Amino acid sequence: MITRRLMLGAAAALTLSGAAQAQDWKSQYPELVYAIIPAENASGVTDRWTPFVNYLSKELGTKVTLRIANDYAAVIEGQRSGNIHIAQYGPASYARAYVTGAKIEPFAIETNLDGTKGYHSVLWVKAGSPYKEIGDLKGKNLCLVDPNSTSGNNVPRFAMNKMGIKPEEFFSKVVYAGSHENAVIGVQQGTCDAAFNWWNDENESNLQRMARKEMVKADDFRMIFKSDQIVNSPFAYLTDLPADLKAKIKQAVLEMPKRDPEAFKKIYDGKQGPWDSVDHKAYEPIVELIGFVDSLRKRS
Repeated sequence: MITRRLMLGAAAALTLSGAAQAQDWKSQYPELVYAIIPAENASGVTDRWTPFVNYLSKELGTKVTLRIANDYAAVIEGQRSGNIHIAQYGPASYARAYVTGAKIEPFAIETNLDGTKGYHSVLWVKAGSPYKEIGDLKGKNLCLVDPNSTSGNNVPRFAMNKMGIKPEEFFSKVVYAGSHENAVIGVQQGTCDAAFNWWNDENESNLQRMARKEMVKADDFRMIFKSDQIVNSPFAYLTDLPADLKAKIKQAVLEMPKRDPEAFKKIYDGKQGPWDSVDHKAYEPIVELIGFVDSLRKRS
C-alpha cells in the first residue's frame, strides 16, 4: 500500500537526484563557450550578442563566454574539437561542421517576422553601374563572403553553375571578403564590381543593417540576382553535453524572446521573429548542396 510518507519520500528523492545531476554538469562545465560565425565586424558581434550570453549565463546558472571567431572555419573547428559548446551557424557552415565530423545537434532556428523560416542569396552592384544581370559581369571582380557561407558562396556557386558560369574563369578575380559587411564594402570601395550577400526581404538584409549603422547608404546599391529561399540559420550544441544541460539550453534560448525581449530585440534590431525548434532533417538539403559545390571545385 502506497502511503503519503512513501510518496513524499519518492518526490524528495527525485528532487535531490535532479539537483545532483544539475550540480554534476555545473562542476563538469563551469564555463560554456558560445560562438557565432562572423557575419559582421567583431564590435558588431560583441554589441549584438553580449546581452544574449549574459541572459544565458543567468538562466543556466553557469558562466557563458562569447567567442569572437575570425572566420567560419574557426567556429566549425571549435565545435569539432569540443571547445565551443554552443554555436550559431549559417546553414552551409552547420552542414560543413556536420559532414566533417563535428558531433553537434541543431536545436533552434531563426524565424522571420511573418513566421517563415528562410532567406535569400542576393547579388549587389552599385546603383549607377551598367550591370543588369550576372552575365554582364564577365571579366569583372566578384566578392564572395567565405567558403563556408551559404548565401555568400555555396548558393551563388550552385546558381552560377546552373547558368553555365565557372566563377574562376568567368570573372577577372574572385575574392573572399571574410564577412558579409566586408563584401558590401568591397563594392562600395570599388575593389569588387559585385558582391553576394544575405537578404530576408525589403525590410531586412545585411545591407539594411549596415545602413542602420551608417556604414553605407542602401540606395547606393542595386540587386541584380535573388536566389530561391534558403532555410534559416540554426543554433547547434555538442551532442555529448548532458541531456539535462541540453534541455536547459534549448529551453532558455527558445524562451528568450519573451523572458528578455529587450536583449532579443538588440540581436536583430527588432527585425526577426522568435526562435523555433529544429532538428538536422531541416538541413539535409544543405548537406547535399555543399557536397555538390565541393564536386564543382574538384572538376575545375
